[in-house]
Order: sequence, then structure tokens, then C-alpha cells
Amino acid sequence: MRRWTEPEQSLRIPSGGVVLEGSFALPARARALVVFAHGSGSSLRSSRNRFVAEALQADGLGTLLFDLLTREEVQQDACDGQLRFDIDLLARRLGDVTRWLEQQEATRGMALGYFGASTGAAVALQAAAEHPRAVRAIVARGGRPDLAAGALARVRTPTLLIVGGADERVRLNRLALERIVAPKQLAIVPEATHLFEEPGALEEAARLAGDWFMRYLGDLAVNRLDA
Repeated sequence: MRRWTEPEQSLRIPSGGVVLEGSFALPARARALVVFAHGSGSSLRSSRNRFVAEALQADGLGTLLFDLLTREEVQQDACDGQLRFDIDLLARRLGDVTRWLEQQEATRGMALGYFGASTGAAVALQAAAEHPRAVRAIVARGGRPDLAAGALARVRTPTLLIVGGADERVRLNRLALERIVAPKQLAIVPEATHLFEEPGALEEAARLAGDWFMRYLGDLAVNRLDA
């Protein structure tokens, strides 16, 4: 992996006997990186996650979107829907990706954050609980943090949960937040539903995420590129 000045670079990351595909973007002066954990049935090509990633890149942050499942596993999951809810497996893979990034010359020593969407919120929280020194900030959008279950009480990473005001999962996010002992916040985007498809909803979620990451990764990140 090298310092990257173009929009993105394709990566193949080993994890527990499989290889995960990723899309990596690292502004030349970036010193912090946000790793995305997508939600159930989604992939690194998620238009919503890519929208947020581009907003973070504009803030001077590197981003890594990657597939939690291999192509073969995606086909299996399309039939039985089991792997997308295997939070233990997916969190281990996110942890493997985190360790891999720590060993690469281009990203070694960078401040890391996690961005989780839908079930990816639980994946990010559980992985952060297992790697408390590696992860400095977590943001979840439209998430299912409750699926992290017993890991929530072990999260020591500052966590922002973003949920739509019209999303029935607001209650689940409130209950999960109560169990997290780290610095935490629940941000509700008025009238937004689970997928943040309403006009301006995804933009607001991206703004909230950027502010949170710059707050907790900012001591090692460059200033905003448009400053």
C-alpha cells in the first residue's frame, strides 16, 4: 500500500483464511483513517457509505470501505441470511483489517475510527471493544448497536449514534447508548427514516459524522482541506 493521491485504490486484505476486497482513499496529507463496516445485505459499493466517505475525505480523512464477506459468502448469505447477522465473525474480520492497517507503511501509526451502518454498527462496537487502544472514535448511522450485546459495556471508544427521527430503531439506539460507558452521544435527524433517503438527511448524517471524527481524531488529522 502506498500514499494515494487519486480518488481510490483497490485492496485485498487477508482475514482468517479468506481475502476481503476493499476500496481505499488516502489524501496525501492525511494522518487519520476511518474504516467502514457496512450493514446487512450491503457492500463496499453502498452509495450511502460512499457519500459519507467522500464527505470525510473532504475533511482530510482517509477512508477504507471493504466487504465483510467474500463473494462466495455473499451468495450463501443471499440464500439463508445467516452470515450477515454473525456479529462475532464480522467483528473478528474488522479486527483483522485493523491489525493489517497497523502493519502497512502508509497507515502505520494513524489514528483510526470506525463508521458502522445498520448491523455494521454492532460489528464496529464489538471490534472496538476488542481493540480499545487501536480505535479512537466510532460513528453509527441507522444502526443496530443492540446486536453488539455484551460488548457494549466494554466499549471505551467515544461513540456517536446517528438515527432518523422516523426510524423505529430510535429506542434500540437509546437502550444501547445507556450501556456504553465511554463518551457518547445520540444524534437524531428529524423526519429521517432508516436509510436516510429524505432530502438533506444523508448530508446531515455525514456532517455529524465528520464533526465527531474531527473532534476525536483531529489531534492526528490534518486540518480540513478547504481551510
